Amino acid sequence: MPLARSWVESANDPKTDFPLNNLPYGVFSSTGLDPRCGVAIGDSILDCRAAEEAGLIDLGHGPVFDVPFWNEVMEQGPEAWGALRARLTALLGADSTERDTVAPLLVPMEKVRMHMPFLVSEFTDFYAGRHHATNVGTMFRGPENALPPNWLHIPIGYNGRASSVVVSGTPVRRPWGQLKGPDDAAPRFAPCARFDLELEMGAIVGTASDGPVTLDEADAMIFGYVLLNDWSARDIQAWEYQPLGPFQAKATATTISPWIVTRAALEPFRCDTPPREVPLLPHLQDTGPMLYDIDLEIDLAPSGKAATTIARTNYGEMYYSAAQQLAHHTTSGCPMNVGDLLGSGTISGPEKHQRGSLLELSWGGKEPITLDSGETRSFLEDGDTLTLRGAAQGDGYRIGFGACAGTVLPALQDPYDR
Repeated sequence: MPLARSWVESANDPKTDFPLNNLPYGVFSSTGLDPRCGVAIGDSILDCRAAEEAGLIDLGHGPVFDVPFWNEVMEQGPEAWGALRARLTALLGADSTERDTVAPLLVPMEKVRMHMPFLVSEFTDFYAGRHHATNVGTMFRGPENALPPNWLHIPIGYNGRASSVVVSGTPVRRPWGQLKGPDDAAPRFAPCARFDLELEMGAIVGTASDGPVTLDEADAMIFGYVLLNDWSARDIQAWEYQPLGPFQAKATATTISPWIVTRAALEPFRCDTPPREVPLLPHLQDTGPMLYDIDLEIDLAPSGKAATTIARTNYGEMYYSAAQQLAHHTTSGCPMNVGDLLGSGTISGPEKHQRGSLLELSWGGKEPITLDSGETRSFLEDGDTLTLRGAAQGDGYRIGFGACAGTVLPALQDPYDR
């Protein structure tokens, strides 16, 4: 599919994340405007509340843009999602007959502040990248036991904290927790010393379910995708995770990019999951291409210094797709809600430069990486800024997500000193 041209000239730049082919959804505010839904187009944002009030957008069920989140649109269902995308394409396309009416509703992106794009109902994080799972398993259990016995049969996950999901740009404070090294007689309470990132994609559930759903039904339930950094306290996790898995180690923060890239925008970039050496059970067997060819990268910038790209990989490296994760999530009868967020799990490739976490890149701290500044890192230091970026490359255009960034703040001096 070639570039769809817009009368917003910046949207026709092959380097922009936000051509007419994309039309991602976010929530923004600026001088004189309280937080509201908007659509990115080139270097501008279309104010959806103003467009609805002007009669340019009408989904037929009363106002949906009178609130600063996209859940109301999600609740209208896939037919409304398609109608909205078609209407936005008509309003912003090069042949639009309503340009003069729409133009005053565009807000320069450089003058806005971005907010959480949707209300997160629940958050589930998966462990569904084979290269990541193999690397971590090899470090802790050896290559012969790298993958647990269930891994090739089931998308492993755990229920996380929706309350600590934050939007890009929100600082993340280094957590305290219980730590116990191999030579310690007892645990101690101290700041995390092995703070890490995880490069993931987040899938947003747009329609609710009550009971098991098929893989195709699960795919249709997904409203869109965001970049996701699931910050991880590796030393806290090492002490706490047996037998029930991650808890406080993953509860500090989960950062998402501010723009929801819709499933419709990503359709041209679908790709297959990898070959299965162990057949999946029927309810998880692929019914077609369910992953996406999205290039991803991680930048690390020490305080006051230029960023270094420390890893590059692709979402197509995943072993389980978001649709498989969602379908599996419902097998017990677990209801899914509008606004549920599913983290893919860390996305790593087969090569060292494709590893999606510092745990892997530094091989548990044994092989520190060197930044362009000459500094080394095994894990994150205070003042470091992590930025995730991602884009699917089309014919003369790209479908981008914007930045997913967060800066590490020092731990509190004493969290119980009131």
